[in-house]
Amino acid sequence: ARAQNSEHQMELLKVAAAIMAQDRYALLVVDSATALFRTDYTGRGELSERQMQLGQFFRQLSRLAEEFGVAVFVTNQVVANPDGMSFAKDSTKPIGGNIVAHASTTRLRLRKGRGENRIMTVYDSPTLAEADAQFAISASGVCDATE
Repeated sequence: ARAQNSEHQMELLKVAAAIMAQDRYALLVVDSATALFRTDYTGRGELSERQMQLGQFFRQLSRLAEEFGVAVFVTNQVVANPDGMSFAKDSTKPIGGNIVAHASTTRLRLRKGRGENRIMTVYDSPTLAEADAQFAISASGVCDATE
């Protein structure tokens, strides 16, 4: 289902729980978890409320994962890092701050490589070392990276 706003996104977690109670599922995918929170809560004046709501959303996701034994895969947005270190290797940072960082077990960063190639980097993980893996996306799906 596609959420229309952050409140609807929270409601969809309840719908997902009801569906998972009926049958066995292994994976729950949330595409762009922070996007609707960013549009519903704008400016510094609403930052605290946005982070609280985002925290509740991620707590609910965690409960679903534990209760139903599903893996949760969340995509997120990044923003330019305004720290003045434009010479840094990667000048972006994930949206959501510590709320998203602490709610995630393993964080991966995807970026475009040459041609159809993509690069996935283990960004933060308690069990995996930082490393890159290259792959390509073709008409037949995900495949080995091309030279």
